[in-house]
Amino acid sequence: MPHTPTNGSLKAAGRIIGYARPSRDETDAQAQILALQAAGCRQLYVEQGQDVWRSRPELARLLGDIQAGDTLMVTRLDRLARSTRDLLEIAEHIHFASARLASLAEPWVNGNAAGQPVLAVFAGIVAFERSLIVERTSLGREAAKARGVQFGAKPCLSDEQITLANQMIGQGSSVSEAASKLGVHRSTLYRALGRVKQPARD
Repeated sequence: MPHTPTNGSLKAAGRIIGYARPSRDETDAQAQILALQAAGCRQLYVEQGQDVWRSRPELARLLGDIQAGDTLMVTRLDRLARSTRDLLEIAEHIHFASARLASLAEPWVNGNAAGQPVLAVFAGIVAFERSLIVERTSLGREAAKARGVQFGAKPCLSDEQITLANQMIGQGSSVSEAASKLGVHRSTLYRALGRVKQPARD
């Protein structure tokens, strides 16, 4: 049973704007629309179509339209955001617009200032997730290096081509000529050969 915020601040504030987006298991957002209307939303932004999970054009319109004193209301936070980080970014946008966020299913997000500590917790979670990703990436790279995996751009020239270039240069060709025959820039061949640039041969 959805929880309807009873805090009087919602009634005293500006518009109560509803946002609805059908889940992947729903054919439409009709149930969300009815719940939002029952909670006092007179203006609704409803996503439609098959690709609403990615593009969310109505959410972009809503965030561009929201004004100071407004309250953005959703039935559940997972209808609004795709991740904790996404939720934090949206909540920050709403906060900077001097508006509020409310959720029918999450009573701790009720459109008043008491919700701000919750957003601070979200910010901490996002930072924690980011640090875990960085740590896992670093450990993964170290483990891969230990297995002999090489990172960075793949060499433009194979070992056979470098050997051929050495032979050509040894037979009197300049580095520029060898590079031209191999179809690479002169500097690329210099790097591959590990040679010091010698303009006199060009």
